[in-house]
Amino acid sequence: QVQLVESGGGLVQAGGSLRLSCTASGSAITVIAMGWYRQAPGKQRNVVASLTSSGMPEYGDSAKGRFTISGDNAKKTVYLQMNNLQPEDTAIYYCRMIVTKNTWIAPSIFWGQGTEVTVSS
Repeated sequence: QVQLVESGGGLVQAGGSLRLSCTASGSAITVIAMGWYRQAPGKQRNVVASLTSSGMPEYGDSAKGRFTISGDNAKKTVYLQMNNLQPEDTAIYYCRMIVTKNTWIAPSIFWGQGTEVTVSS
């Protein structure tokens, strides 16, 4: 089975930075696309940033100019560098990967368990 393990969350003051990481485990899998989502208390889960199958980054409005997504398909790892964090960035951050395997009929979507980011003012 495929598991995504995230790390890098924590408590930071406004204006600070954090770097999130997420690595997929599983034998003979291929990662097609990667992304980061976040969910604040009482709100829906929204996309923060993603890497398409061609490696192009796409950003949600909240991330533009402050966050950078990068990935290493060989390592099955996606990163999110977050700069100039603000209290409104406080949320649980989830990584999401679209993964395939030659024995599967179709690709599948997997989610990490979430890592908490808290930004104090």
